[in-house]
Amino acid sequence: MFTGIVTDVGTVRKAQQRGDLRLVVATGYDTATINLGASIACSGVCLTVVDKGDDWFAVDLSAETVSRTAADLWRDGAKLNLERSLRMGDELGGHIVTGHVDAVGEVVEAAPDGDSVRIAVEVPKNLAPMIAPKGSIALDGVSLTVNSVEDWAEATRFTINLIPHTAGETTFGQIAPGRQLNVEVDVLARYIDRILAARAQ
Repeated sequence: MFTGIVTDVGTVRKAQQRGDLRLVVATGYDTATINLGASIACSGVCLTVVDKGDDWFAVDLSAETVSRTAADLWRDGAKLNLERSLRMGDELGGHIVTGHVDAVGEVVEAAPDGDSVRIAVEVPKNLAPMIAPKGSIALDGVSLTVNSVEDWAEATRFTINLIPHTAGETTFGQIAPGRQLNVEVDVLARYIDRILAARAQ
């Protein structure tokens, strides 16, 4: 369980294809406090720590995880938004994030809006019922507030604003159209959508 508040930006030091894809991620975390088997959200994907060193930790990604997440993240040199799992008593500064990606979205617009940047993201149509104006959404593990939503024939488009602090503390500093993002809808919306679908059967 996470909150969508990024606490470090890591760098993939090494990506090695074995039975699964092994990533070695350089981090500013005190790795002495990270246990093997701990969960760390890596750009919105909950992954298990399988090895560690003084300034790095390693995780394994199955082919299923790679196929269902944003392209260009799992390679040497890639920057990842990192968040350690929530502990009892921690401040819930964002919203409840599970680290389970619902879909891959694509940035279709990025334009200045005051000191912020307004981002438009397109996602598959099936997510439409679970995205609402002023609701929460996680993009690459970052908790953000939805500004507006438009439903089109084949897809849904929504907008968010990136304030300078968020852009500076995450991998979103140079975000531009064409970039893929890991999208996780609000877990409460996910369950409500499932309940309504079951009742309609």
